[in-house]
Amino acid sequence: MAAFVFLDENRSGNVTEPEEGTGTPFADLVREALRPKGMTFRKLAAGAVDPASGHAISPSTVWKVSDGQPIRIERKVVRAFAAGLGVPLRTVQLAVAEEYVGLVADDPLNASTSDATVVVAHVPGLAAKDMPRVREVLAQFASGDGPAPEGGRSGA
Repeated sequence: MAAFVFLDENRSGNVTEPEEGTGTPFADLVREALRPKGMTFRKLAAGAVDPASGHAISPSTVWKVSDGQPIRIERKVVRAFAAGLGVPLRTVQLAVAEEYVGLVADDPLNASTSDATVVVAHVPGLAAKDMPRVREVLAQFASGDGPAPEGGRSGA
């Protein structure tokens, strides 16, 4: 089971969205994979094939991502990069969301359990203390006392 909570919780005004281009978690994943001696764009691309569709990533696409240049993001591309990088798909999805959309998706409240994974999408820089309403929504959801309050959306 997974719960996704999307709420605009930045009421304190003390956290601002970072300037565009300040974080490159997707490019960082690719650069880290290229770090070992002997690894090349071509070798990384050879393993970057989407297991679902067979879509393959070109060496030039690997280079563009490592250089921080934007590429067209599609599910098959993200799945191919996950395969080529040898990391879980979720890791690549979260890195892409942060780099391309500017959202961090994580569990800042440590609310995930062995039965349920909680993912909260938020702007970078927010901490659990900045999200009291998210905590309320998760508590209400977990208790079974009803749906999320109006204005928030949650899904299981």
